[in-house]
Amino acid sequence: MDELDDVVQHYESIREEDRIIAGLKQLELLRTQEILTRYLPASPASIIDVGGATGVHARWLAEAGFRVHIVDVTPRHVAKAHADLADLGVTAEVGDARRLPAGAATYDAVLMLGPMYHLPSRADRLAAFGEARRVVRPGGLVVVAAISRFASLFDGLARGFLFDPDFQEVVVRDLADGRHENPENRPHWFTTAYFHLASDLRAEAEEAGLHVDDVFGVEGLGGWLPQLAEQWETDDGRRTILDAARAVETEPSLQGLSAHLLLIASAPE
Repeated sequence: MDELDDVVQHYESIREEDRIIAGLKQLELLRTQEILTRYLPASPASIIDVGGATGVHARWLAEAGFRVHIVDVTPRHVAKAHADLADLGVTAEVGDARRLPAGAATYDAVLMLGPMYHLPSRADRLAAFGEARRVVRPGGLVVVAAISRFASLFDGLARGFLFDPDFQEVVVRDLADGRHENPENRPHWFTTAYFHLASDLRAEAEEAGLHVDDVFGVEGLGGWLPQLAEQWETDDGRRTILDAARAVETEPSLQGLSAHLLLIASAPE
């Protein structure tokens, strides 16, 4: 059985579309938008949003004038993207990041903001990187998100899971080799995944022949502090939390503190 079957079952059972659109969870969304905006080509460039789910990012990209096509492994996500975003010109289809349904050099930019952390096999991750290089135009932008190797450790502390001996075992495995598993489907313990070190994410992209510009920590410490939720709802508080994330976004010793990493790369000319 393909490990992605577990992933599909997980996302068919939750509402991923609600995860980063409200409250402090918006920190991930706004920081991803901010970093992407520094590098995106001018609209109306064409973007393939691989693992784009129900279109949280495709929506704002389409509203900014980009031509966006979503490829996602979860049928429910694709159906919802069709229903919600067709009026913005967004298209969507079911597909696998390791075998993209697109011709060579078809898109100006490739976003992989989800697939890489659901591919525990290094060979599969390299295949996904290779597909990104194949379908983007020479010199085109490739952006890949990853979950930090330390995410379960920090999440466990923040939400109390780490005091459960079973979760402690999960964290020990995560830290040892990056492979995250939740075979009993314990609520809020995520699904089959791979958690990267920033250096490993860069190395995989380079092995696939991409030119890496940088790797960013997305949320910084603020993403782990639920007590910031009240401050997030004020303009000054939100600005301060965002500034704190920016301040350490490329500091190598602190990148792994963020829940998510964002790699910016390009295909060879």
